[in-house]
Amino acid sequence: MTASPAPFWFTSTYSGGSGTECVECMQAGDGILVRDSKNNSGPVIAVRGPAWCAFTRALRSGEMEN
Repeated sequence: MTASPAPFWFTSTYSGGSGTECVECMQAGDGILVRDSKNNSGPVIAVRGPAWCAFTRALRSGEMEN
């Protein structure tokens, strides 16, 4: 039996280079974990899959802009 790869945290390619406004995400089960990239031992937010999809869809469509 082949072991599944270990989960890993990733940062969006849109995060920019300054490192001041980045979050990291990781798939976990049927949801996503989100944390501050500057404080990787800090709190983690768990988001269910459907809520994450709705959130990212709203971001891509511009629905979240002022």
